[in-house]
Amino acid sequence: MSQIPFGVPRLDSIIGGGAPPGNVVLLAGESGAGAREFLYTSATMNALSHTDEELFDLHYGSLADTATPPPEIHYVSFTAGEEYLRREMGYTMDDEVVESAVEHIEFHDLSPEYFQLSPIPREWYLGQPTKLEDLGHRHNRDSVLGALGSTLSEHAAGNLVLIDSLTDLVASQSDEVTWSDIAMVIKGLEKASYQWGGLILVLASTEALSKTELGVLKGATGGTLLFEWESGGSKRARTMVVQEFRGVLARLESENIVQFETEINESGLDVSDVRKIR
Repeated sequence: MSQIPFGVPRLDSIIGGGAPPGNVVLLAGESGAGAREFLYTSATMNALSHTDEELFDLHYGSLADTATPPPEIHYVSFTAGEEYLRREMGYTMDDEVVESAVEHIEFHDLSPEYFQLSPIPREWYLGQPTKLEDLGHRHNRDSVLGALGSTLSEHAAGNLVLIDSLTDLVASQSDEVTWSDIAMVIKGLEKASYQWGGLILVLASTEALSKTELGVLKGATGGTLLFEWESGGSKRARTMVVQEFRGVLARLESENIVQFETEINESGLDVSDVRKIR
């Protein structure tokens, strides 16, 4: 089966084209260390392959013979809409790249379900004031996990789905959404993804999770990419480690690769250096 490119050129070339289809990959990292930029880059480059071949060749290069971009890209957010996400992507990479790519990205804003039971004023996330008749219907709407499940069931098969982010779900834990619910959804997602045959990237902040919670998420997903800051003298560097990933980690181990040093440029996130066992 064709692999699905991550959209990070040097990483894809090292691992033979991209990720095996039918996987859920956890992007876990410290603030600003590159996990979110990886998510944006993956969405943008895969979309750009459909919208502008010339720009794609300029910023990504040639795809491996074994790699095929997914037909659709779906970006799921619990707290942000399309306009906000477009702007954030523009901060990460070239405006021309983003403007062309977003034509092929379908954004799914689940903020109504996410905020519906919170004390947050309705106009903050919908732009509309709360009306008296709305109050009686608040508890009848889909739960945020139910809305996520419906979105994935409809769009995940054979496609690239990006979930932004598990940190938001962890922060919203209540009687309606518990940690066990979140963990169970991720475990179920890994099982379903094998049948769907696409690729699902899930973003999470390591600073918002306990070691036990992070361990549960690692065990419930097919692969984990860990993003951290590393200090060396007077400089800091963004690093990425493939902690586990069926079909990918073995390839890196055969080449003695233990860590990637990354950078962010106009094409998004890419690998700037590779650290090997000596």
